[in-house]
Amino acid sequence: MTPAAALSALEAAADAQKGVEMAAYHKVSRVYLGVANPQLDAFAKDWRAEMDVEERVALAGDLWATDIHEARVLAAKLLTQARLRPSDASAWALIKDWVPEFDAWAIADHACMAGQKRLVWDPARLADIEHWHRSEHIWTRRAALVITLPWTKQNFPKPQDLEIRDTVLGWAATYVEDHSWFIQKAVAWWLRELSKHDPNRVRRFLDAYGAALKPFAVKEAARKLV
Repeated sequence: MTPAAALSALEAAADAQKGVEMAAYHKVSRVYLGVANPQLDAFAKDWRAEMDVEERVALAGDLWATDIHEARVLAAKLLTQARLRPSDASAWALIKDWVPEFDAWAIADHACMAGQKRLVWDPARLADIEHWHRSEHIWTRRAALVITLPWTKQNFPKPQDLEIRDTVLGWAATYVEDHSWFIQKAVAWWLRELSKHDPNRVRRFLDAYGAALKPFAVKEAARKLV
């Protein structure tokens, strides 16, 4: 699959009216073709089957570089897979390279989902992103929480997983006085997901920092607590 062929496939699936609606919804200036997410899933599934990892990484990089909404989402989907063999190093490097360019939640979330797979595959990579929570770029700070969401979900976490939870909660603690909606929402999202599996850690966090969070974030974080 060449970049030109991939773009042709996206353009053939475009819906101009839906593209206008998506542009109004996402509120970020870029091309929106109006291709539905299930169609992007189908493209990604078919193209992953046709290409090896390095070919996929190359195509993902080319699609991302177009700055077309659907192309960037599809770039992330091409790399969203638990196992990338024989090596996923180039995929992880590309995902990290994308982060400073994040400017919208949907593209950022799809890229972070690809990144989640790479972090779970090699948790030592958390050292690569530790500095994100200190970034001046709001979307990089947000990504530090979104990309680590898998550590909110284990029912039987290992000691290393518990250490990671505490590390990320430490990052989240530095965000509580940042009242940007997307940051507050990300903190609440992380806490809400964690509360389903580790409610006591969430309670301790809210006891310590809840007064500094926006009320809507506290409400969302505590929504699943009994």
